[in-house]
Amino acid sequence: MARPKLLRYHSGFTLIELLITVAVIGILAAIAYPLYTGYVEQARRSDGQSMLMQTAGRLERCYTASSSYQGCIAGLDDGGLESADGHYTITASTLTASTYTLSASPNGAQADDSCGSLTLDSRGARTPDGCW
Repeated sequence: MARPKLLRYHSGFTLIELLITVAVIGILAAIAYPLYTGYVEQARRSDGQSMLMQTAGRLERCYTASSSYQGCIAGLDDGGLESADGHYTITASTLTASTYTLSASPNGAQADDSCGSLTLDSRGARTPDGCW
């Protein structure tokens, strides 16, 4: 009877190959995750920016009709308006007959946004710089 030959090489991965694979995945994740969170933060910030622009447009239409910014949007003075996706609350920090300053304060997961609150006034000035 013939004896089967022993296999010299085993198929599969060695420990070194697995460690290299895990290290490469860890390096890629360390680079990709901060980039991803930055893009998510930027996308959520656009929610606040668009709501500020929409609110300013509504105020300008009201000013055209009544020559005053006051009393144009219900809830703007009281608790504020929530943005479409709920990442920002829009309030009027200054609202007079001839001027306004709108602020968008981040909510929830967006609360730790590096830009903080966004503002837009009746002259079109936007702050903070670099976040628009």
